[in-house]
Amino acid sequence: MEIHQALTRSTTIRNVLPRHEQGGVFAAEGYARASGLPGVCIATSGPGATNLVSGLADALMDSIPMVAITGQVPRRMIGTDAFQETPIVEVTRSITKHNYLVLDVDDIPRIVKEAFFLAMSGRPGPVLIDIPKDVQQQLVVPDWDQPIRLAGYMSRLPQSPNEVHLEQIVRLVSESKKPVLYVGGGCLNSSEELRRFVELTGIPVTSTLMGLGTYPSSDEDDLSLQMLGMHGTVYANYAVDKADLLLAFGVRFDDRVTGKLEAFASRAKIVHIDIDSAEIGKNKQPHVSVCADVKPALQGLNRILEAKLEKLKLDFSAWRAELKEQKLKFPLGYKTFEEAIPPQYAIQVLDELTEGKAIISTGVGQHQMWAAQHYKYLRPRQWLTSGGLGAMGFGLPAAMGAAAANPDAIVVDIDGDGSFMMNVQELATIKVENLPVKILLLNNQHLGMVVQWEDRFYKANRAHTYLGNPANESEIFPNMLKFAEACGVPAARVTKKQDLKAAIQKMLDTPGPYLLDVIVPHQEHVLPMIPSGGAFKDVITEGDGRRNY
Repeated sequence: MEIHQALTRSTTIRNVLPRHEQGGVFAAEGYARASGLPGVCIATSGPGATNLVSGLADALMDSIPMVAITGQVPRRMIGTDAFQETPIVEVTRSITKHNYLVLDVDDIPRIVKEAFFLAMSGRPGPVLIDIPKDVQQQLVVPDWDQPIRLAGYMSRLPQSPNEVHLEQIVRLVSESKKPVLYVGGGCLNSSEELRRFVELTGIPVTSTLMGLGTYPSSDEDDLSLQMLGMHGTVYANYAVDKADLLLAFGVRFDDRVTGKLEAFASRAKIVHIDIDSAEIGKNKQPHVSVCADVKPALQGLNRILEAKLEKLKLDFSAWRAELKEQKLKFPLGYKTFEEAIPPQYAIQVLDELTEGKAIISTGVGQHQMWAAQHYKYLRPRQWLTSGGLGAMGFGLPAAMGAAAANPDAIVVDIDGDGSFMMNVQELATIKVENLPVKILLLNNQHLGMVVQWEDRFYKANRAHTYLGNPANESEIFPNMLKFAEACGVPAARVTKKQDLKAAIQKMLDTPGPYLLDVIVPHQEHVLPMIPSGGAFKDVITEGDGRRNY
């Protein structure tokens, strides 16, 4: 309470009150992902603090800078099982970059300064500060000039990249015939350097789920292979499979990207640049590794390339032509059934009407993968999604945070009915705070991604994946429009393909928040798909839930 009382007296800090602490922590993440600045959230002790857990784990896995401040019972009562006491420092120790329990009020200025520095430096991540109630109630004259005390951490921060290593990478590029860039969330702050590197070398780029937008996604640009991995494009996965040099920048060789590790990029020499030494060689042993920030590493590579370009005579046109052939042979596509709205089509229409400029957040599941495939991201920090943790309920609160960070941007939460219901209470927040979040709800009445796995691997046996009302399967349940109405948010439903474009245009034209309930068939599958633990040769490109496997 003390902190909230103080916030009412602040003229500089805007407090957005979420309706659930998980909404608050996901909104802080949305703010951080969209702006690149640390997001901040506050929760009370006990259940309030434990409700932050999913968001902290999510921020750690996706390297999102965040500071979470929690209340705690008075110091003398810690460890007595007092009312609303949880040892939140212990609970979150393995899912935060660092955390603090404040035992001396004089430490607060230093600890807060350290927390923001830790969240933003090196590999970013969440930091938690737990403040007991009696510490909050103490009076103190703050010393703002206390130095930060992080000697061990400072000594371990990565140094500037070694010139010899960079020269070695340029040599590998000049010797290769089929190089591919594999870029991830670690490149979000070095998009310009990456684009310059691609301009100098002509090497095609594929991106992870977290790296979308670092290099502009495009069907026309031969250099853009879009996303790779389990639900990546055939041509991106083909490129990695056939490559003789894999330039892995700011990535962690996640299982959803690599599938079977032995078969991933098995013909390629691997160059791995990452800020976190723990990631280098963790899953895949590189031939050359540079433990450094990607930005100065790319700047150094570009400098060497600019000096040697005439001499190097890089020409990968034959390789690009080979990949272009794959692009034409295996484009991202979908089928249309009578008047039904294909979910992929809904996202393409949104992309067209927003000219690819909207900030997009998503929940987790099929709609998330379709949003990654079919919306063409032109710049970094346009795409906000829970990647490593895959936390459903992320979309609406993250959009809320992004709208607070970018008041003039178009912010759209592309959500599924399962994910949306997990934080549906935040409709109240976007209404009250007048955050102009548009919700494009792809409603198929099922937990779509689980249904897809049931169809493919479990003989289509439905194990608690239907979200409608079994007593009346013909009606849409629950009625999402009533949720919106209860919170005073304008809403509409669209069921036919021919009405979709006008409905999305109306959503975008309506000032303030808006919910568009788009009814889509549950039989759709996200394709292509490489089954878990599979290799490129196992890729599935055909079929849906309308047939048996």
